[in-house]
Amino acid sequence: MPVFRIAVLAVLALTLLPSSTSGHEIPSDVTIHLFLKPEGQRARLLVRVPMSAMRDVEYPRRGEEGYVDLPKAEFSLRTAAKMWISDNIELYEDDTRLPEPTMVEVRASIMSDKSIASYEQALAHVTGPRLPDDTTLVWTQGLLDILFEYPIQSDRSEFSINPMFGRLGIRTITILRFLPPDGNVRAFEFSGEPGLVRIDPRWHQAALTFVKLGFLHILDGVDHLLFLFCLVIPFRRMRQLLLVVTSFTVAHSFTLIASAYNLAPDALWFPPLVETLIAMSIVYMALENIVGSKVYRRWIITFAFGLIHGFGFSFALRETLQFAGSYMLTSLLSFNVGVELGQLLVLILLIPALDLLFRRGVDERIGTIILSALVAHTGWHWMTERWQTLRQFSFEWPALTAAFMASMVRWAMVLVLAAAIVWFVSLVLKNRRTGSLSDV
Repeated sequence: MPVFRIAVLAVLALTLLPSSTSGHEIPSDVTIHLFLKPEGQRARLLVRVPMSAMRDVEYPRRGEEGYVDLPKAEFSLRTAAKMWISDNIELYEDDTRLPEPTMVEVRASIMSDKSIASYEQALAHVTGPRLPDDTTLVWTQGLLDILFEYPIQSDRSEFSINPMFGRLGIRTITILRFLPPDGNVRAFEFSGEPGLVRIDPRWHQAALTFVKLGFLHILDGVDHLLFLFCLVIPFRRMRQLLLVVTSFTVAHSFTLIASAYNLAPDALWFPPLVETLIAMSIVYMALENIVGSKVYRRWIITFAFGLIHGFGFSFALRETLQFAGSYMLTSLLSFNVGVELGQLLVLILLIPALDLLFRRGVDERIGTIILSALVAHTGWHWMTERWQTLRQFSFEWPALTAAFMASMVRWAMVLVLAAAIVWFVSLVLKNRRTGSLSDV
């Protein structure tokens, strides 16, 4: 009992005592700016981070207002830079991790400072004069600029970075600008902790990255999985499904690649329109299962809906295309390969499960109707919710400019090519059916 009472009193004391860390709360949104520039045998890394994100560091204060005592703050600033920045960055040269960097300069800055706009301005600022000693700087409203230097073998090497800034805020955004010797600045933006980011990947590295992204995306996309489920319910022979699923993949490849090359509309109403049409495609497929469908016709419908789903894939891929480097088309095709592999995995799992259900659980026709009705119910709710969102946007006809007309011509070429593929495959299938009937 005495031990129990002591424990209870200790908990109450910790609960009732005023918190001494109220000024060190985790900020909601934190943006970190990075410049990485390899030069000869060294790589310079310029960093700007809000001081409020670097907690557990005591800055010397002056006056009753608690302003940072800048002449005495050098040690605290360097401690914060090491604890929160250099200890949480891994930089690689040709897959070899570089040693700890040298901290060349640290500077406290005011929030209104705009020198982060370019590498040259940021470098001049961090190596230039410090703030005047009497600057009224509150640590929760200041910025910390840091210049690190890494020893490297060559500025022509392939570099990778692993920023681990998740602890700096509830939501962290890292903006990285890479300045290679060729002068072409490459910008990246990622949230949280993205893991190892290859700044200039080789083609096979980009391909592998996007195969993984496509594979994981199809497994995470509930609406795409429901659409695939509708395809599987009435047709469970792999040979039949292969044509249907392949037509879906080929179709969404068209619109995905076109969107990646900025051929899709950029209006605000377009994403909610696509999401509404995706939900509508699920409802249609489910209803078609209920009334009955033929495989030779379904692949054409699947191809049409695949064009819509391709836009949906492009929305999810927008933020990750920055990691494609100079291999945009390779990355897009690899993403589609990953999607196809994910679909095949789903088919391998679904077909035996449905066969078992229809053999031992429920009649196949009744089971098809029940499962399709459940999917239609879910898709209908999604469609109505997304329609309400879509109604909030106003549609405006685009201006008939030369750029718009050129875009329309390109889309017409895409649609003509898609129609030619549909016609050719339909002709081949028709000849096969005619040949099989004549043999009988």
